[in-house]
Amino acid sequence: MVSNTLKNRMKKLPKLAMKNSGSIIDINGKRKNFKVGKYVTLEQSDYPEKIFVLQEILFEDGKKELRLGYYIIGKKPRAKDRWVWGQYCPFFPKQDLLKLIEKAKRKGIL
Repeated sequence: MVSNTLKNRMKKLPKLAMKNSGSIIDINGKRKNFKVGKYVTLEQSDYPEKIFVLQEILFEDGKKELRLGYYIIGKKPRAKDRWVWGQYCPFFPKQDLLKLIEKAKRKGIL
């Protein structure tokens, strides 16, 4: 259960916070640009300060891949009380992964 204090402190995930494009450096040192296609989000069932994201990644060469990430309410001074992209591999309850997969299936990502 989320306290009213926490609800008041939490900010909604901004619609524009999710970038619609980006780039990576592959193992050979070559930059690869991509766009974010369809995506689904899910609030963690036992920790409302984390929202999981499953994204369809569309590379310029036509290749499609999936990216699993998360947004979390920042704790450090620069990001305090703001939604920020998670930096590490996400941990989450098994039932949340199953829900995220079902949402992705309904949206046509999987």
